[in-house]
Amino acid sequence: MKVLFVGAGPGDKELITLKGYKALKEADMVIWAGSLVNEALLEYCKADVEIHNSALMDLEEILSTCAKGVRAGKKVVRLHTGDFSIYGSLREQIEGLQALGIEYELIPGVSSFLGAASSLGVEYTVPEVSQSLIITRRGGRTLVPEKESLKAFAQHGTSMVIFLSSTYVDEVCKELIEGGYDEHTPAAIVFKATWPEEEIIRGTLMTLPALAKEKNIHKMSLIMVGDFLGHEFNPSKLYHKDFKHEYRT
Repeated sequence: MKVLFVGAGPGDKELITLKGYKALKEADMVIWAGSLVNEALLEYCKADVEIHNSALMDLEEILSTCAKGVRAGKKVVRLHTGDFSIYGSLREQIEGLQALGIEYELIPGVSSFLGAASSLGVEYTVPEVSQSLIITRRGGRTLVPEKESLKAFAQHGTSMVIFLSSTYVDEVCKELIEGGYDEHTPAAIVFKATWPEEEIIRGTLMTLPALAKEKNIHKMSLIMVGDFLGHEFNPSKLYHKDFKHEYRT
């Protein structure tokens, strides 16, 4: 037996992968990120599943619970929000399991930054507007290397998604403007992307802080910045009848 790490998706219970759904359906034990994952996903589990809320556990407790379940011959699922490869605290968990001699498997999920783009109806990579995406966060209790500060990244002027920073919208927008973005650059905040209670705020780097304060949005939100949110658009040539590309299928 082994621990299955499952990305729960951005919020909507139907946005879990088919493989993740099957893992939940067959699980004997689920350790889920109760403060972040939509509880409706637990409806996929069987009636006698053993459920633990990791929001109430420390790392040692999570690891020992996983190990106990595996050694008892149970199918154990560690259910993470979105996809655990982005701010998922994954590494310390799998290294901890390795130290205990417990095997594991990773089943990726749909990250919230992807769900947020769909909710807004946007594409991060718009031809001749932006062809790159920066995924980052503002420094807080978890420090960020100086070369990866918001101000440093802002010099690129490309599409950006900022995790775990909605409490500091004022500071975020100020740092981005100081780093190189125009104050009129389109910006948005998506609260609980794809959840039933999802809320979207659109504005600019100059107006976003006041809008966020007005709506009292300060957690479980993504900040999205860049001209990909604007109206400027240059159609892709990928499907143009005269465009021949070696990767086109």
